[in-house]
Amino acid sequence: MKCPACGAPLGQKTRDGVEMEVCDSCGGMWLTSQELAELEDEVFDFGDDEKGSLMLGSAPSSKKCPQCGKQLQSFKYRLYELNMEFCDEGHGFWLEAGEDKRVLELMKDEEKNLGRKVIAEDRFAAHMRYLRSGSLLDKVRELTIDAIASKPKPRFDP
Repeated sequence: MKCPACGAPLGQKTRDGVEMEVCDSCGGMWLTSQELAELEDEVFDFGDDEKGSLMLGSAPSSKKCPQCGKQLQSFKYRLYELNMEFCDEGHGFWLEAGEDKRVLELMKDEEKNLGRKVIAEDRFAAHMRYLRSGSLLDKVRELTIDAIASKPKPRFDP
């Protein structure tokens, strides 16, 4: 296969723990869908459902698929400021040099944010369980009854 960016041959290499086709000339990478998922999974442990949409919309690119020769499509990776290209025949994704590191950064950030969200939701749920517990409601009821009982009655002088 030839590099979509510079035309040099792509060679099989391991980067970031994932086997992929890499261009020795420009440093670009050709990844299958499986390889892109493996790259993301290097740092993201919450599963594919929590990663969000991979792409929403695309536009034609100037590059060609190294497998079928069809024009690649450009898209914003998971709506971040990272443009990637893909073959709409499903052959793979083209990442420019260094974009693999950017994917890892974004997935680390996404995992941190999701982790904070999960912790916050757990804390909120625990707080709601506490508020709904019988002991708290009984205390509030008792305080309300005590406050009403101890409130002085208004006097009416004719």
